[in-house]
Amino acid sequence: MIDHAHDLARVREATDRLLTAVAALDNATLAEPSRLPGWSRGHVLAHLARNADALVNVLQGRPMYASAEVRDADIERDAPRPLEVQVADVRESAARFQAAGDAPADWTRTVELRNGVTDSASRVPFRRWVEVELHHVDLGIGYELEDLPAEFLERETDFLADRFSGHPDVPATRLTDGTHAWTTGRAADEPEITVTGRPADLVGWLAGRRDGSALEVRGGALPKLPPL
Repeated sequence: MIDHAHDLARVREATDRLLTAVAALDNATLAEPSRLPGWSRGHVLAHLARNADALVNVLQGRPMYASAEVRDADIERDAPRPLEVQVADVRESAARFQAAGDAPADWTRTVELRNGVTDSASRVPFRRWVEVELHHVDLGIGYELEDLPAEFLERETDFLADRFSGHPDVPATRLTDGTHAWTTGRAADEPEITVTGRPADLVGWLAGRRDGSALEVRGGALPKLPPL
């Protein structure tokens, strides 16, 4: 069972960590490139703010974004703003998301995200947690995958393994961090490939943040994963 209230609390903690770190930056640092190709740190913060509002839309039964073009234009519009405006926007949009999450609702209902993707409403807080944690790392300001909470790393590995499960272009693969194990890729009686590594390295590879060179691979080459 997904505990949405637990995940809302984790979102709040992750957002506080991010805001504390970002508040120590300056306008020049904000304009520098992030770790995401083509995006400055300002782009990352603008995306986080607009994503919070988009997930409010999801919880309240509206389209997540008006369109892909509007989503991208909003990020480009907001990316150059000064630090104090960015911080305020991330904080205020996060508060709107928390308020939407705290409202009485049927958390078993199905909601629609982007591109026709559907999910249980109860998983929306976890999806927001993913956005905040991974994009904090993407800022490149000292918060690394190794700093992510152990619970988050385990659950994100599970989430991404499930996302690639059944994908015809991904060989049947067993993932393990030495304690936990997951399967992903094409359906098969036995996995073709076993990938072993630290939790941070597994998440980094699955989420497209690392090339997987730190992972141990048996049974073949490291699978090439489709984009998220």
